[in-house]
Parts: sequence; C-alpha cells; structure tokens
Amino acid sequence: MAQDPKFEIPAEMREFAEKSVEQAKVAFDSFIAASKHAVGTAETQAKTLQSGVREAGQLAMGFAERNLTASFDFAQRLLRAKDPKEVTELQIDYVKAQIAALSEQAKALSEHAGKMTPK
Repeated sequence: MAQDPKFEIPAEMREFAEKSVEQAKVAFDSFIAASKHAVGTAETQAKTLQSGVREAGQLAMGFAERNLTASFDFAQRLLRAKDPKEVTELQIDYVKAQIAALSEQAKALSEHAGKMTPK
C-alpha cells in the first residue's frame, strides 16, 4: 500500500486563514448586535405608536361625546325658545361655541400626533 503524501499548510497560509476567519466572526458579531439593536428600536417605536394611536382614539371619542352632548343641549334650548329672536341668538351662540371647540380639538389632536412621531 502506498503511503499518502503528508498534507501541510504553510504557516503563512494558516495565519492568513485564521485572521480571515477571525475577521469574519467579528463582522458577523457586529452584524448580529446591530440587528438586535434595530429590532429593539423597531419594537419600541411600534409600542409607542400603538399606544399613541389608542390615546388618539380615546381623545377623539371624548371629543365626539362632548360635541354630541352640546348638540343635544342646543336642541333642548331651541325647543324652549320663546321667539325667533331667541332662536337666532341660540344658534349664533351654538355655532361660536362649536367653532371654538373644534379649533381646540384640532389643536389637541395635532399636538398628540406630534408626540407620536418617532424620535
């Protein structure tokens, strides 16, 4: 039986291969760390956004409830009006109050939306 030739890797080649493997491992570890950080950041932003959307919905529902209550109150006052002049005054007061309320509500929603933007 013939003897198999001895397999030897020259020292320079072995050193080069070891350095290459070590560099690849360092690069891979850096990639994994950056990926974990990115996933963590995305999860945090998603939770913040979800919470913000829930709060915006609650805010909008509160506004809707107040607006409907104001409308029903207005309707009841109209039914008790004694003359056309009082009806006109009630309508003017109601429209002014609703414009102010809608302006306040739009501002509040805008401020809330600004808080939801990721930093």
